[in-house]
Amino acid sequence: MNTKILTSTALVAALIVGQTGRANADIGDAIAGAVLGGIIMGGIQSQRPRVVQRTVVVDNTARQQAREIQTALNHFGWNVGGVDGSLGPASRRGITNYQAYLQFPATGQLLEFERLVLVTAYQRAIAGGAEVTRITQRHRDGQRGLLEAVRDEMRGGGTRTAGAYGLPPEVADAVDEIAAAADPTAEQLVQRSGFVQLADLNGDGRTDYIIDTSVTGSAFWCNAQACTVQVFVSTPDGYARNDFQSNDSTPAAFDCLQSACRLSEGTTTLVAAAPATAPSGALAAPVAAAQPMVPNPGAAPAASGAMPNFLGGAGRAQTASLASHCNRVGLVTSANGGYTDLGSMSDPVFTLNEQFCLARGYAIADGEALMAQLGVASSDVAGQCAGLADALQAQVAALSLQSREVVLASMTQWMLTSGMNTADLATNARICLSSGYSTDNLPVAIGSALILTALGESAYGELPAHHLMQGIGAVQRRDLAGAWFDASVPVALTTEVAFQPGPASRNALVLAAAHAANGTGMPAAPVVTPVAPAPAPAADPNSK
Repeated sequence: MNTKILTSTALVAALIVGQTGRANADIGDAIAGAVLGGIIMGGIQSQRPRVVQRTVVVDNTARQQAREIQTALNHFGWNVGGVDGSLGPASRRGITNYQAYLQFPATGQLLEFERLVLVTAYQRAIAGGAEVTRITQRHRDGQRGLLEAVRDEMRGGGTRTAGAYGLPPEVADAVDEIAAAADPTAEQLVQRSGFVQLADLNGDGRTDYIIDTSVTGSAFWCNAQACTVQVFVSTPDGYARNDFQSNDSTPAAFDCLQSACRLSEGTTTLVAAAPATAPSGALAAPVAAAQPMVPNPGAAPAASGAMPNFLGGAGRAQTASLASHCNRVGLVTSANGGYTDLGSMSDPVFTLNEQFCLARGYAIADGEALMAQLGVASSDVAGQCAGLADALQAQVAALSLQSREVVLASMTQWMLTSGMNTADLATNARICLSSGYSTDNLPVAIGSALILTALGESAYGELPAHHLMQGIGAVQRRDLAGAWFDASVPVALTTEVAFQPGPASRNALVLAAAHAANGTGMPAAPVVTPVAPAPAPAADPNSK
């Protein structure tokens, strides 16, 4: 008997969905029973082995659904191996993990609703678009955030309307942003005492809102000195958001005039006033940038002769959140109707912002795929990669001070003493690059990008260039950034894009934006001087 074919068919048939919604295991049980019965009856009827020929009709629809399931599971990081349309043990494990992730009953058998969520999220991920970019960039799990979004939409959550969580849309969006980088859900956070505080801060008679992220218990929003506090004050057009780093989130800690707020006198947190006009490349949103952390009151005084530090142990470059920055970039991109291209570029700095965030998202997805292949948990990776920030502190700091050649020479010297071969260094660096961006640990991300660049994968040098250009994770040095862009992005148009599958004109767009941001033109193509051919040797008069 062709047991292999029958067994495979039984597994495929088990996918067929009954009217109750649960994948119907009865069909698979019946086929398996027929196989077992054939073996037993064959043994009774004859003392010698014989082959029993059976014909089983395979449900093409079920097999196609199985392929779709396997493809989607692989895409979202639950590696089930080859796509063969047969849901074997590896596929069942992937289904179980997927169900557990979305808090479905982890049975290994898909309900129709569960299958539709998985396949629809995959199709949406492949189609892409501004909304997909917004979800994946703001979610702590990257692409997997689409699964939660599709699940909630299919359950009737739909698109946010005014009054979600009983809050104005601007405030509700901020709650989602905070929840995406914290363990509690948005619904759980709004129920926690002190997370949202109400007051009339600007005296216009309308309710204003204070969000205290210390309530989340997430290191993403807090460090040892302070936590992010978001203040929303009413305006005729809605609510304006002001961000601070503070230990005091009470209404008395803020003085607000119309849409602008500052910390009250006597508050120790450092905060800078928002600029009157937005500089070129800044996001057109009424948001005051997060400011340096307050000094640690318990810190020991600086040693005699040492440089005093009024920034609480972390420089200005380390206080910016790239995840939050990319969230706002995505919102502006969506409002603009899509990404900037060569024909529509008017703001080169914002154009680079878009490409930076796309590169970040691709780097996260690349590392997640590697982790899935190696069977490594992202939580374990984050802890191990965090040590890379200390090991590469000198090289990451040098990025803002020294030329590309000097930084990479130092990076090469470090690698020679690391005790790892180049292949292992590259794999671990790609994983830590993903982890660094996922957890907003920018020293880890920058250090990983430097490792890959020093290993000869020059395209990764585009990432340090973006950090220098935007002043996120590094001191803003656009002069140094230009050299990194020129060395890392090929001038010639190419479809081999390092960080984001896209049009062949992407590299030209990045270079054009980088040179425009620095006030320089595109580098001229090298001039090739034709070499005159050597004169022919004189004929030998004695030759015949």
